[in-house]
Amino acid sequence: MKIKIFLVVSVLFLSSFAGKKTLFWGKNGHRATGKIAEGHLTKKARKKIDKILKGQSLAFVSTFADEIKSNRKYDEYYSWHYINMGLDETYASATKNPKGDLVTGITKCISVLKNKNSSEKDKAFFLKMLVHFVGDLHQPMHIGRREDKGGNTIQLQWFGKGTNLHRVWDENMIDDFKMSYTDLAANTKKLSKAQIEAIQKGSIIDWVDEVHQITKKVYNSAKIGENLRYKYSYDYFDLVRDQLQIGGIRLAKILNNIFE
Repeated sequence: MKIKIFLVVSVLFLSSFAGKKTLFWGKNGHRATGKIAEGHLTKKARKKIDKILKGQSLAFVSTFADEIKSNRKYDEYYSWHYINMGLDETYASATKNPKGDLVTGITKCISVLKNKNSSEKDKAFFLKMLVHFVGDLHQPMHIGRREDKGGNTIQLQWFGKGTNLHRVWDENMIDDFKMSYTDLAANTKKLSKAQIEAIQKGSIIDWVDEVHQITKKVYNSAKIGENLRYKYSYDYFDLVRDQLQIGGIRLAKILNNIFE
């Protein structure tokens, strides 16, 4: 009897953990975005960031906002990782989460970092959070529907193993590609100065609405229960790589503006 109870509790615990684990780009994705951003920083921004982070890289701190989820002390930041929006809505028309969302989180981080009176401890904390949130913003399923938790309840298979639509975009495609985050960052598209400037144009809310257009495509990319394989990666992995690169370029723009 005791063994059965233990097994049930273990399964429930692991299921709960797995559910929370899917609410972000995987580690490789976040680190790739941080690494890409480092290549677009000004010397002034790089120097100030290095001082705040005491030599740690943007890639290294990019997963910090997920790592602290295990500490209930930081529960207030949980909703800052995503935005719930209907597919026919814009950020302006969507009902806002009273606990805050990705826009809330990014705006708060920028405010703290720009404030000359912020402590070094606060600057380090919110810089780490900012790196992560800008990465999350560019994962299309972080701007998904409330009713399916951004694709987390849309059950699928990845090469015959259980997964969900959110996790496919967070981790499955990236992990299956078998590249380190440094390899992903080193093999981004070669862009002209004009192309980079075009990516960096607009506000945070403009970027939300832009990414949400991709979200619509992702929802239509697979049917419940479908076994996704090579063809799915062939069709969509380039889009994943584009989003990692765009996220890094925009993160650099934000950081350069903060530390100008």
